[in-house]
Amino acid sequence: MAKVTINEERCKGCGLCVRACPKKIMQLSKTKLNSKGYHPAEVTEPEACIACAACARTCPDVVIQVER
Repeated sequence: MAKVTINEERCKGCGLCVRACPKKIMQLSKTKLNSKGYHPAEVTEPEACIACAACARTCPDVVIQVER
């Protein structure tokens, strides 16, 4: 199973990772805010992740890590 780690404090909530995910399991959090006031990205179904790392490659701030 893949492990996706998101540095929520550095995420600016741009949503590029959400659009890049082929499985559509990434979303911007509806309940969390980081210290900058952004809704960080989160994985809704970690067990469905295929570890393609499309989210990590598209992140302009390099806040996402994907491990197999």
